[in-house]
Amino acid sequence: MPLVTYIQHDGSAHPIDVPIGETIMQGAVNNLIDGIIAECGGGLACATCHVYVDEAWYGKAGEPSEAESEMLESTGAERKPNSRLSCQITLTPALDGIIVHLPETQF
Repeated sequence: MPLVTYIQHDGSAHPIDVPIGETIMQGAVNNLIDGIIAECGGGLACATCHVYVDEAWYGKAGEPSEAESEMLESTGAERKPNSRLSCQITLTPALDGIIVHLPETQF
């Protein structure tokens, strides 16, 4: 299982093993990681699973689709070049060790 490290806005880190094929959002929700709300359950309709992909991992996580990019305009926290919706990043063996930073707020 790929290891995903969720870093809270306060700097606390939560390393979690998440099954291949699940999304970073699913890993957070299934492990009660505070800070990823996921109101729409991963349907690309709410932007409450916004994360900042660590710069060392951004290229490996891929670029947001046009629909995701549009939804990122609705985030509650500042959109940055490394902003992604965690429901749109599906875990593969190549993402083992990925680090995501959670914004201060999702609203």
